Amino acid sequence: MKFQVDKRDRLVIVKLNEEKLLSNLAPQLKSELVIINNEGFKNIVLDLTDVQYVDSSGLSALLVGNRLCKEAGGTFVLTGLNAHIQKLIKISQLEPILNIVPTVPESVDYVMMEELDRDLRT
Repeated sequence: MKFQVDKRDRLVIVKLNEEKLLSNLAPQLKSELVIINNEGFKNIVLDLTDVQYVDSSGLSALLVGNRLCKEAGGTFVLTGLNAHIQKLIKISQLEPILNIVPTVPESVDYVMMEELDRDLRT
């Protein structure tokens, strides 16, 4: 699996450099998300700009990332989704569960606003 990881102060941006997120890559993505989470990062932005197609195994990997961040008290954001992936998420009724933001900069802003909101509540 080809990907880039950009670790920042309060979040990690993972850019998947693959055309398809299928059953052959989903376990690797899940493992990488678990490793990032175990390193203490509770906020993950997953950039799928290069991904053209996702299957049910790929959706499962996205849900694992979402669960890991939620359990750690953080935020998981998907960005760079094409129309096909957005439609699949909608058909799968995952829109209310997943945070979907159009661009990486907007995703970073979204995470930082969520962090600020959490900080103010404590």
